[in-house]
Amino acid sequence: MGRAWATRVLGLFPQPAARSVFVVRRRGHPVCMTQAFPPDMPFTAADALARGVTPDRLRWLVRCGVVKQLLYGVYVPGHWEDTPATRAAAAAHVLPPHCVVSDRSAAGLHGIDVLDYAELDVTPQLEVVSIGGATRTRRMGVLGGQRELLPDEVMTLGDILVTTPERTACDLGCLRGRHRAFGAIEAFRTKFDLSQASLKRLLPRFAGRRGVIQLRELIGLSRIGADSQPESWVAIDLHDEGFPMPAAQVWVQVPGWGRAKVENAYEHLRVAVEYDGEEHHSEEPDIAHDAARREALRAAADWIIVVVRKNGFSGEGRVQWLAEFSGAYAGRAPWPTTKRIYARAPDQSYRGRRR
Repeated sequence: MGRAWATRVLGLFPQPAARSVFVVRRRGHPVCMTQAFPPDMPFTAADALARGVTPDRLRWLVRCGVVKQLLYGVYVPGHWEDTPATRAAAAAHVLPPHCVVSDRSAAGLHGIDVLDYAELDVTPQLEVVSIGGATRTRRMGVLGGQRELLPDEVMTLGDILVTTPERTACDLGCLRGRHRAFGAIEAFRTKFDLSQASLKRLLPRFAGRRGVIQLRELIGLSRIGADSQPESWVAIDLHDEGFPMPAAQVWVQVPGWGRAKVENAYEHLRVAVEYDGEEHHSEEPDIAHDAARREALRAAADWIIVVVRKNGFSGEGRVQWLAEFSGAYAGRAPWPTTKRIYARAPDQSYRGRRR
């Protein structure tokens, strides 16, 4: 019976918004109103009442799933997904004009996902800051704060105020852990073609802020071209182990294969470290293509490709691929010397220690 009841309700309110008839009473007389409901946009209880939907009927529609409440007091059609973008649109409908979407929520609006794996099932609170000395918002579902932002650090996406890509990248560079921060900075640099200079220009604004030392270092290490944030995590791990930063991408002409792209590459040594994530490296055709490409690089171009998988950022998985890479790097890197070799003694040779 419950399912049939819900089916009748959904039939009255098809998705997206359809013309529906509501009966309300004005001064004791029934009046028919034809309105499109639910509207394909965020709305409040007052907006619903203006369309002839009483609070009781609105609660009923929420129970049926025709509409849902994304934030406290803000509703959207039931078929809308709960994403940072939809939450931001809902917030823009009710938040005061001094509120700006920031940090991870701003990254989501810019098309860069920096959420932790544990947050993929439940969308976290919308991160918003109040500017101009205004009091932070305390609305349920919104993580409010205060921040001083210059006019050129704020932009509009649709009807939503959001921090610019440069400002968002720097905020995340301070707020996130080392891997996540570096991945976010490189993702913003790659997507928006940001130079190191454009990010360093904002550093004086972060003077004295917690995390600015990390931010300053990571900007200087960041590159353009990483295809995914885990590739950036591999690069920062290599740096932290004492190796030079690899090139984000190198194109190699492989005899018998053609041009092949190599990630996190040391081109002069023909050594690279590539990350195989589940998103693009779990299907059989992808696995077969990667195996063939790497075999061609090895056999025809003498490249060594170290592969990092999902478990390669902690524990034994990290130890294994770093050991494999260290052996490959040491086997091809020039031996360092501990003293100068002058031209006046060409017959003297020196074999220094391996790194």
